[in-house]
Amino acid sequence: MSTGKAIRLERIINRNTGRTFIVPMDHGVTVGPLEGIRDIRAAVAAIAEGGADAGLVHKGIARLGHRGSGRDLGLIIHLSACTSLSPSANTKVLVGTVEEALKLGADGVSIHVNIGDENEPSMLADFGRIAASAAEWGVPLLAMVYARGPKVANEFDPDAVAHCARVGAELGADIIKVHYSGSVESFSRVVQGAGGVPVVIAGGERTDSVRSFLDMVRDALDAGASGLSVGRNVFQHPDPRALATVLRRLVHEDMAVDEALNGVSGVV
Repeated sequence: MSTGKAIRLERIINRNTGRTFIVPMDHGVTVGPLEGIRDIRAAVAAIAEGGADAGLVHKGIARLGHRGSGRDLGLIIHLSACTSLSPSANTKVLVGTVEEALKLGADGVSIHVNIGDENEPSMLADFGRIAASAAEWGVPLLAMVYARGPKVANEFDPDAVAHCARVGAELGADIIKVHYSGSVESFSRVVQGAGGVPVVIAGGERTDSVRSFLDMVRDALDAGASGLSVGRNVFQHPDPRALATVLRRLVHEDMAVDEALNGVSGVV
């Protein structure tokens, strides 16, 4: 690993715990200005103060300006996009480059690939090109890999999730983001199949049961996950800063859920 990549990775993955807590806020391209990220500066401040390691946004949001105050937060620039209005809503295309991300001060870049989609070949080709560019520049690459397409009956199926994680590892990701497969036992196999590349879980759709969400995070960590990359279940919570505090405790202090909730009001 290059020195540059090692330094940048430590701005995303905590060097002491080997884990990370990332909050993606790239949803504006896909579905528009969601509740929770309409005021992006407020959203970023809340998750930073709560203890997230990094935020993930598109390049235009990063250009809105450097925060200049408050707790530091790693920056990951997302390079893939599609919109929910498209007839090919699962097909991601590249909308940025590693070089652009570096000019914006990014600590890492991310891409999204849906294996099983009719346009999977182009997304895999983009993955390969971005992985090569990221390696050349010493920039960590987070790959979001999901199973979505005509032949995919259940994108949360453990075998499908394990396939996604392996694709990320095989094609050069430094961090792989996949769905949680539903149990500690099955997700342990997902992590093992990634060959040592850090695996983090997605949060999925917004859930009304915060406790169930926290239990899922705890189970994923117990299965060997290196953390989480969760958006809506964090920034759409009534108190994102408080929830981020609890998640930081789970990820970096390895607390049980009840212990992590102790002393933090308004979370559940």
